[in-house]
Amino acid sequence: MNYKKLVTAMSVMTLAAVYTAACIALPRLVKNPGQGIRTRKDVYSNADAESEDTGIKIDFTKKTVVIDSGHGGIDPGKKSDNGILEKDVNLSIAKKLQKKLIDTGFNVVMTREDENGLYSENDDNKKIADMKKRCQIIKDSKADIVVSIHQNSFQSQDVKGAQVFYYKHSVEGKKLAEILQASFKENLDSENKRVEKADSTYYMLVHTSAPTVIAECGFLSNPTEASLLNSSEYQQKIAEALYKGIINYFCDEKHNN
Repeated sequence: MNYKKLVTAMSVMTLAAVYTAACIALPRLVKNPGQGIRTRKDVYSNADAESEDTGIKIDFTKKTVVIDSGHGGIDPGKKSDNGILEKDVNLSIAKKLQKKLIDTGFNVVMTREDENGLYSENDDNKKIADMKKRCQIIKDSKADIVVSIHQNSFQSQDVKGAQVFYYKHSVEGKKLAEILQASFKENLDSENKRVEKADSTYYMLVHTSAPTVIAECGFLSNPTEASLLNSSEYQQKIAEALYKGIINYFCDEKHNN
């Protein structure tokens, strides 16, 4: 065999070896998370999600989430010792969550998007008028779920931690609360020992038919937690925890039938 034929033969053998190696490696590349296979852990920026457990694909553009920012207007909600108002913290977290959900493709409805309440100046009982308007917005939206954002308070300054409440007669509300509570623990505070809790005193829980939860994100009565709740970085962490919980809720098998 002359020199030119030898070089040609060696080149063909090299190319064949490279091609074979590439074909062998390709399946491993495709199966790596983030390179084609989307699970609930790596779909947080996509409009479509595929459940890690079932492989069922979800189109989030067909899901409506109502975000209720608690209080507003003349109703400030809870207040920290140094003047942090619950209504302001609620709205800031709500807007951060809104952006995350919209970026993922969800249809998002906000009950309020500014500091004002949902009552009119002519209403005799502005609090009741406000709550009725919120419930009407939820009804008109045909919401799949409702997340109402609040901050808590207690006489003891030592009490802290996020906690989710649901209507005691709502099976789906309980499921949503369990998932969001778990997400708070996983993504916000691993030492949080609080658990989701049934309730029948919140007006919104009783007067909405969609799965609805009250997300009490922390205690303004706790000075350390109040400082965190007033920071944009911590508010973003809360929004992320709620967002991931919402994703996990819709990725649950029973919601894809």
